[in-house]
Order: sequence, then structure tokens, then C-alpha cells
Amino acid sequence: MSTGSEHYLVGTAGNPNFGDEFITASWLRFLAVNAPDAVVWLDCPQPGAASLLFEGLHPGLRITDTLWRAVRDSDGLPPVEVGRRVHHLVHRLGSPNYDMGLVRLRQASSLHLLGGGYVNGVWPHHAALVSGMKAVKELTGARLYATGQGLMPLIGTPQEAAGLFQGFDHVTVRDAESAEAYSLNIGLDDAFLGIRADARRPARSPAATNVCIQSDMIDAGRFSQIVAAVRLQVQAALSQGRLVNYLEAIPGVDRPAYDQLSDLIAEENFFPFTRVWEEGIPAGPDQSWLTTRFHFHLLASAGGSPGIAYAAREGYYDVKHTSLTRLGSGWALDTPASPAGAVPPGSTTLRTNLDTFTGVKLAEARHLYPF
Repeated sequence: MSTGSEHYLVGTAGNPNFGDEFITASWLRFLAVNAPDAVVWLDCPQPGAASLLFEGLHPGLRITDTLWRAVRDSDGLPPVEVGRRVHHLVHRLGSPNYDMGLVRLRQASSLHLLGGGYVNGVWPHHAALVSGMKAVKELTGARLYATGQGLMPLIGTPQEAAGLFQGFDHVTVRDAESAEAYSLNIGLDDAFLGIRADARRPARSPAATNVCIQSDMIDAGRFSQIVAAVRLQVQAALSQGRLVNYLEAIPGVDRPAYDQLSDLIAEENFFPFTRVWEEGIPAGPDQSWLTTRFHFHLLASAGGSPGIAYAAREGYYDVKHTSLTRLGSGWALDTPASPAGAVPPGSTTLRTNLDTFTGVKLAEARHLYPF
């Protein structure tokens, strides 16, 4: 069992966003079992909220925003310059605003960029997180990991992309497009590390259609298009006597679509983020889904739910959702060029192979943090 080390996790937790929080919690729970005596640092954009979301998940958890603040404070610079500035800060110190955090960063035996889709061409300045991690390795020899990355759309030129993770000890991506564009090994989304056995059982709640439509990160005109399509699906579900719920993955951001559907979905069937975080999501063959949210697609299909995934942004969300349909989620993918009809009957492929997928992810985690 790994003991006495300092492990430094970098992730986009605390905003909050259900998928990002689920991934972070998954790694913290894993480390609580495999490295309970270690000091575990979490570097994230919102450490205050993160301290509440992950309270008690690891006895040695400490939360900061050192690298994220260095990136955020460089706002306005070209992405390449942000990376150089962060690299310089880690190497040179000399700034009271950062030095205490950077000194602790340098003490870590490993630095781990947690999975998600936050280092890519949508947020090219986030590549500076990688620059900061590389600077630590240059100084101390710390091991560098990145797992379950979603790196599309491409950052910079193909040549620049190919060198993004040069010097890392272990890197996996979650989709074929990222693997090809960055010449990296394809793996699985980090959420597969945290799917517990009860996620595979039929939901205990009544049979229902579950909805979540985002209003952020969406192509022009796509929001109204998706809401109109979902309205037809909800009306059909209600005509069949089905219960319809609306679940929030990001507080506030996921509310506008509910407001436009509130004539069909009762307020008592709106589940705010806090409830979803505490109780989990309904999943099972009798729990169908209509959502733009990638991790609701992943977790619900892992539990056997059929559904439709609505791609909100071309080149980003379509890549994410396609990675799950390739694993056998059985969901329809709705895009502007190819609208989905009715919810398909579903496929049990992903659910049937879930033990294999979670086993692969657990093996990867144990490779990085051996007993």
C-alpha cells in the first residue's frame, strides 16, 4: 500500500459540475483505500466549494488553487504566453502571491491531471496546467500522469499537440479522435473508476423519463432546437403515463431549459444539483434519458438506461458522446445534421461489459498508485 507520499491532483472541480465532481470523488475514494496515509493535494478552480463536495473522502486531503490561479491570473495573454508564465513561476518562485503554494507543489512525488474535457482548443490556455506540471518534473523528477483526457478540438497545430504531454510518465485519452490527433493511448473516461455496483441495478424510483439540457457551451441556435425536440419527447412520455423528471448537472446553467419545459414537468420533479450529488441519478432499463450531459449519458447507460444524447457543440460534445456509443451505450446521438427520433430500445453492451471497463480503469489506477 502506498504510504507517506504526497500526491498532487489537478482537476476542474468545485464549480460545480456533476461529471467533474464525480471524477474527482472517484480518485479520492480510490486513494483513500490505496494511499490512506498519503497527503493528497487537489488543485482546482474553486477550492471553497470543493472542500464541501469532497469533505471526508480522504483523511489527508488538502485543497488549493495554486496552478489554476496562476493560469487565471494570466488571463488576456496568448495561450503560449500563459504556459511560459506558469512555467516561469514554478521554476523561479519570487512571487509572494504564489510561492507558498508552489513550494508545496514541488514537494509532491506525483502530479496527476485528472480526466475531463478541459484541456483542449476550447480552453487552450488550460494547457498551461500541463506546463506547470512539466516544470515541477524538471526541478524534482516528480512523476507526471494524465488520465481519461478529452483533448478535442485540437490545441494549436498538430506538431504542437503532439508535444503537449512530452515527458509525462503515463497518459491516456478517452476518445479515438484525441488518441489519433495527439498520438496518445486510448483508454476510458475516469468516471469508470467510480461506478459502484449499485449503478448497475434498476433504479428503485418509479419508471420515468429523465431530462437535462444545458444552456452553456452550445452552438448558436442549438439550444432552442434541442428544447423543441425534447418537448416532443416529453409530451410523448406523458401521453404514455410516464413520470418525467428534470435533473441539474450544473446549478443555474441547466435551469433555463427546465423553465421552458415547466408547463410539462412539475416543480417537484426538478432535482437541483445538490440533490443529484447526494442521491445519484436514476438508472435502469425503465429509466430513459434525454440529455446533453456526457456523464449523465455515461452513468445512466452503465445502469442500463436507454436514451438520446443531444450534441450541444460540434467538435466537442459530439466527440464525447460518440465515445460512449462506440462502447455500446445503445443511445441515439442527435446532431443538427442527423436528428434522433424516438428513444431507441437500448443496448446492454456497455452495461454487460461494465465489469471489464471498470476493471481496466482500476488496473490503470493501481499502476499509477501501487499497493
